[in-house]
Amino acid sequence: MRLIDEIHLDYPFMGSRMIRDMLQRQGHQIGRRKVRRLMLLMGIHALYPKPNTSKPNLAHRIFPYLLKNMVIDHSNQVWCTDITYIPMAK
Repeated sequence: MRLIDEIHLDYPFMGSRMIRDMLQRQGHQIGRRKVRRLMLLMGIHALYPKPNTSKPNLAHRIFPYLLKNMVIDHSNQVWCTDITYIPMAK
């Protein structure tokens, strides 16, 4: 556990596979699953860039909400549509 912690402090981006490879190069016989289990026990994990999924594009136009001041009190007063592109073979 001490060796895994030392490697993780030196190289925080390394996951269980790379740590296992480094330990095997140092002469220790250990498997990836054991390294992963010990990492979970110590509460350490590899640092990696997270996906940027919720960052809005600054050039994107914000459309006005046209129903803001409208009271909808009966059917067929407001309609909505959606155009979905479905690619098809020629």
